[in-house]
Amino acid sequence: MIEKALTGSKGYYTWLGFLGIFILTGVGCYLYQFNEGLRITGLSRDVSWGFYIAQFTFLVGVAASAVMLVLPYYLHDVKAFGKITILGEFLAIASVTMCILFIFVDLGNPVRILNVMMYPTPNSILFWDMIVLNGYLFLNIFIGWNVLAAERKAVAPPKWVKPLIYISIPWAVSIHTVTAFLYAGLPGRHFWLTAIMAVRFLGSAFAAGPALLVILALIVRRTTGFDAGNEAIKKLINIITYAMLASIFFVILEIFTAFYSNIPSHKHALQYLFWGLEGHNKYTTWTWISVVVGILSALLLLLPWTRNKIGIAAVACAGVFASLWIEKGLTLVVTGFIPNPLEQVVEYAPTLPEILIGLGVWATGFLVLTLLYKIATDVKLDPNSAHVH
Repeated sequence: MIEKALTGSKGYYTWLGFLGIFILTGVGCYLYQFNEGLRITGLSRDVSWGFYIAQFTFLVGVAASAVMLVLPYYLHDVKAFGKITILGEFLAIASVTMCILFIFVDLGNPVRILNVMMYPTPNSILFWDMIVLNGYLFLNIFIGWNVLAAERKAVAPPKWVKPLIYISIPWAVSIHTVTAFLYAGLPGRHFWLTAIMAVRFLGSAFAAGPALLVILALIVRRTTGFDAGNEAIKKLINIITYAMLASIFFVILEIFTAFYSNIPSHKHALQYLFWGLEGHNKYTTWTWISVVVGILSALLLLLPWTRNKIGIAAVACAGVFASLWIEKGLTLVVTGFIPNPLEQVVEYAPTLPEILIGLGVWATGFLVLTLLYKIATDVKLDPNSAHVH
């Protein structure tokens, strides 16, 4: 089936070339970073995680969200998800690929990644993060590819695929739970030291990932003619709505706990985000954009007369994705370092090379996604293929 990714329209090749420009730019900036070290980034002694790890954190959630299709389709026989499930599984593959690349560029010297494999330490959360991420990547590759290949041949998938599907469901939850433990397990960082961090991660993941999938499904419909079905999209929108409401509620819980208890160490980070702290307010505007856009998008998805209009719902999904990207892909990570252990505010901002490397990684992910979607849609639209449930 790989040959299907090698042929396409002029627009298809133009899109691949556009992504290639960002990839090459990112590679060039990464080589510069490799030569000069992480000093070219905005990271410092006080802020050791920045833009790269923030993107990694956000994308783990996008990858985990595939379970919101796999679970109802394979376990509860929700036939409406029959066409869109493969798009979710392939989105998970592209997302995990980006997660691994963001870890790779964050290490400075990529050889260090071998230490996790050469000197495994089961008491380390990082060790388990490596296990669950790579395991989830291979699970989605094996499941998605074999199910699609079986559909192309108009036969049932191999019997060994079904157990992998069942394994992938709790595995999807585990990848974001383990990532949350990376933060919640650090007692010196009060902003992250919360028992509901994993629940917050999963709530935002089940909103952001499906929101992106709805947008992608509509783009695929317009560009290829493959229609995942309005029923599937509407069911996804319902999932996004309640996951987004849950995500907002969890943030309110954090705000209440911090300010009602009046514990300074728990308030400082939130004060920095919403109003600034000691004259430092680099992310205040970003925070309020995230809040306003997130609430408005949730309302548009909640109200029947706007939710049932696909165009408005798509805009709302874009708003949900943008709002949660700001929260998880920008402010959550860097705010955890404010204030530092000496009660000083040291702000962080990504540098231009960091941003270009990040865009290169995102472009690589969308390149993988484009190639996989090209294969999937060609198989789905092939009159000789027949869907076998």
